[in-house]
Amino acid sequence: MPVNVDLVPNYADIIESLKNQPWNSVDGVTYGIPHGRGANLLLYNAEAFPTPPDSWAAMWESDSDQAGKISPYDDAIYIADAAVYLMATQPDLGITNPYALDQTQFDAAIALLGQQKPLVGEYWGDFTKQASGLASGAITQAQGWQLTANFANADSEVVGTVKPKEGATGWSDTWMVAKDTEHINCAYKWLDHVASPKVQAQIAEYFGEAPANAKACDLTANPDHCDVYHATEEDFWTDVWYWTTPETACLDGREDIECVPYSQWVDAWTSLRSS
Repeated sequence: MPVNVDLVPNYADIIESLKNQPWNSVDGVTYGIPHGRGANLLLYNAEAFPTPPDSWAAMWESDSDQAGKISPYDDAIYIADAAVYLMATQPDLGITNPYALDQTQFDAAIALLGQQKPLVGEYWGDFTKQASGLASGAITQAQGWQLTANFANADSEVVGTVKPKEGATGWSDTWMVAKDTEHINCAYKWLDHVASPKVQAQIAEYFGEAPANAKACDLTANPDHCDVYHATEEDFWTDVWYWTTPETACLDGREDIECVPYSQWVDAWTSLRSS
């Protein structure tokens, strides 16, 4: 249901670029309060890469010298990561939004994922296991989270992170109110509470993301948290493509063609992983 932001005083301090986005509003009407955001970064073993990589290439190209040592995300939404790489390396495909893929674009992304598969040491679903692999060097490059690197670096700096030049996928979380909510006043009190600076700081550090309320940056236990997570660096986020559910109606605005919906992404991913 729509959210009356006038009833959420802390909404005023939410970072502007997170407001009125396709995943939290419809036709200018707000349906949710931004909660936090993060990028799916390139994680690398620092011993294997004393000079930090600046590209996803070793994760995708068939001649990669990291074969058997890479770790992609084990989920259908990872198809968008392939699309991000194709946007930069095969511009003739015309991809302008990695969640808006027509059949030709989608097929190219699936072909790239098939090319990647022989390079994979392990698809990851457990970030702690991925962190251990990166720390030991069994995995040298991975798509993952800053939180994973922090976990791996608890004792020493062994895992680095970078947002490659091709860009990255990411996420922007949102609190919404269910239709016909019985205790609407309580729901609004919660929305304001969870958007407040103190609570935002606590959640951002616990979950491992950038807070949506910029004032939270003054309240984190780690004074460097917002710098590490690029919370207020708007330039950092310009080529981060937040997870969005693909639909038949192309999210890039094309009206003369249908795009591949998420149900087919799931089918294609299941087929890829089982082959």
